[in-house]
This record gives sequence, structure tokens and C-alpha cells, in this order.
Amino acid sequence: MSQDKTTFIHPSAIVESGAELGKRVRIGPFCHVGPHAVLGDDVELISHVVVAGDTTIGARTRVFPQAVLGAEPQNTAYKGERTTLVIGVDNTIREGVTMHIGTGNARGETVVGDNCMFLAYAHVAHDCVLGDHVVFSNNVMIGGHTTIGDRVIVGGGAGIHQFCNIGHHAFIGGIAAVVHDVIPYGMVVGNRAYMAGLNLVGMKRSGMSKDEINALRQAYKVLFADNGCTLRENARQLTEDYAGNAAILDIAGFILADSKRKFTTPLTSRRSRLDDGDE
Repeated sequence: MSQDKTTFIHPSAIVESGAELGKRVRIGPFCHVGPHAVLGDDVELISHVVVAGDTTIGARTRVFPQAVLGAEPQNTAYKGERTTLVIGVDNTIREGVTMHIGTGNARGETVVGDNCMFLAYAHVAHDCVLGDHVVFSNNVMIGGHTTIGDRVIVGGGAGIHQFCNIGHHAFIGGIAAVVHDVIPYGMVVGNRAYMAGLNLVGMKRSGMSKDEINALRQAYKVLFADNGCTLRENARQLTEDYAGNAAILDIAGFILADSKRKFTTPLTSRRSRLDDGDE
């Protein structure tokens, strides 16, 4: 175990030989830190925290009681191979949160960005990639291989299907069951989740101008217009009509990119056709 003199370890905690601890790390009562863990400077494990596997926790991250970080994936394909969980800096991980390492037959790592907040009993599955400033409310669950963009907010009790891509600045309503990809800036609600507009609050908070937001609202209408075209065809039209608008091109590129899932769309008469036509 590598330990700086400024590090505090409670006598009841277990830190196995081989663990690497940064400066001013605080490990509270009854924590267990495994031999392959790396804790950055000023990390705090408040109490009863388990850090297992090849897990790296970035500087100034606080972890609350009963969280389990770096446990084996809940995946029958996992056969004990050496994979990782990498958690960025300045994160808050509340009570009972679970995050798993990757699987050997996929990415091999689970990645969490910086400045994220995970409220009680949220779950991050194997091989997921999360951006920065992500917020998971209580009891959020995401399946394996899910990608979450920057500044995504997920409401309490929501579930996201494996292999889904959630675009940056999206908002997922509480108790939503998300089974398709969600465009950047999109707002989805319901079970099964449907597109309910744009995340206007999130866009304003991020500093987007009124003109930028209005342009996105116009593009949203074009994207989901009942004009006889598929979603991808409308996205291609956006790339022509808004060639100089980075945010709109971002949404269009998200839709035109390869994905294992379909797209979350509004509740309209054309939804079934969109789902059938936009694999």
C-alpha cells in the first residue's frame, strides 16, 4: 500500500497491500479498499464503502456509506478477466451507489467523467461511458454498454436499456423507461419513454443564447415533422439547412451515426413508422 503521511485511515478500515492512495485521502470506519484500487488526492470514503477490482477514483471525490465501486459485472459473459472502472475528479457518490468494472469481451472498462453526482442507490453497469456534470437521481439504473453525454440529468427511478446512447444536455424524466437513443438536448418522459420536447431549462443553464435555443426549437419541428420522410432523412435535411449551426449539426450527426438502438420519438401518429424505418 502506498500511503502519504497526510492520509487518514480509520483503525476499523481495511486497505489491502498494493492499493495506491494520494495525498490527504480519508478512509472512514469499516471501509474495504482492494489491492488494485487507486485513490486520488483528497478522496474521502466516509464509511462502509467497498472499492474493489481495478478501480481508480479521481481527486476530491466523496463516497458515502454502503457504496460499492468496482465489483464484478452482472453479466454471465464475465469470466474473471482483468477489467477496470475509472471515475473522474470532483464526483459525489451517495449512499448505496453501485458501479461495475467492464467485461473482457467488450470495452473492458467503465468510465465516469468529472463533476458528476449520483444520488442514493443509483447503478452504473459494466462498459458504460458517462460524460461530465452528469446527475443521476435516486434509484436510476442504466444497463451495460450505455453512453451518457455531458450534463445529462436522469430523474429518480428511471431505467435506461443496454446499448442506448443519451446525447449531451438531455433530460430523462423520473420513472421513465428508456429503450431507444435520445438526441442531444432532448427531454423524454413516460413508460415507455417518449420525446416530450427539448431540455430548455438545461440549455438555458448551460449558457445558450435565446437565438441558439430558438434555432434548435425550429430544427426539432423539422426533425419530427409529419412530412412523409424518415427521421434520418429529416436529419440529412437539417445538415443542409443549418450547415453553420454547430448544435443542430450535433443532433443531426447523432441521428446519422451508427447505433444499436432506435430513437426515442414524440407520441404522434407517425411514431410506429419512425420506429420501423429508422434502425
